[in-house]
Amino acid sequence: MARPLAALALAALLPGLLPAAAEPTTPEAEAQSEAKTEALAAEAQNPIANLISVPFQNNLTPGMGPNQDNTLNVLNIQPVVPFALSKDLTLVTRTILPVLSQPTAAGTQNGIGDLNPSFFFVPKGKGPWTLGFGPTLVLPTASSDSLGSGKWSAGPAAVAVYSKGPWVAGALLNNVWSFAGDSDRGAVSAFLLQPFINYNLANGWYLVTSPIVTANWRAASGNQWILPVGGGVGRVFRVGSQPINASLQAFANVVKPDNFGDVTIRAQVQFLFPN
Repeated sequence: MARPLAALALAALLPGLLPAAAEPTTPEAEAQSEAKTEALAAEAQNPIANLISVPFQNNLTPGMGPNQDNTLNVLNIQPVVPFALSKDLTLVTRTILPVLSQPTAAGTQNGIGDLNPSFFFVPKGKGPWTLGFGPTLVLPTASSDSLGSGKWSAGPAAVAVYSKGPWVAGALLNNVWSFAGDSDRGAVSAFLLQPFINYNLANGWYLVTSPIVTANWRAASGNQWILPVGGGVGRVFRVGSQPINASLQAFANVVKPDNFGDVTIRAQVQFLFPN
């Protein structure tokens, strides 16, 4: 799955390789089309926007293991669906289903991991800031023991987003602790932080950095953190009438556990369903 997603993301970023909307015929129409694209790009980059979307995010990490000869591939299928609770409050659901190809002592293990739904209550904002708060859960849905924790976990989650002009920036964070599950498996205490900075350019293009920083508080000292540094480029475009957001990023894992790869390549294709 890694190669097709990366190829689609790269093709989308190269002008002319995929069909786009018809070219406007007047300066007014061109300006209007550009404004719509910019607004859609800003919504797509906001994890708690009032926008249904279905991202497919593939993270490829080569160089795994003591001999650096294995590869970890994680495809996150993560639909986002908002629900209007009132005129001043929206519930945004974000669900992540990981599809894994993971090296183990017995060889590469393929299957699905633990399901991670999050629920953000988002008050209507009056300015450049949007805030969301709520619970996040981890359900032991993994298709094999090596692909999941075997535990039910829960904890708080929060998002803050700043959007003004060409900038969309902010951070998503959560921490989960296990409270039930297989008594033979270790307890879970895990932290996630995803800061993101997007700078939007003309014609749907943008620059982006959105590293996923994680900490396993139960791991031994020196093996708790994964800290990637890097970024890439993205573009919002249309295939027929379907708006799509595609991006490609590369990260150096400057802090990482033993036997974890030095580099992660992320390709994402996000299908957008604006109101």
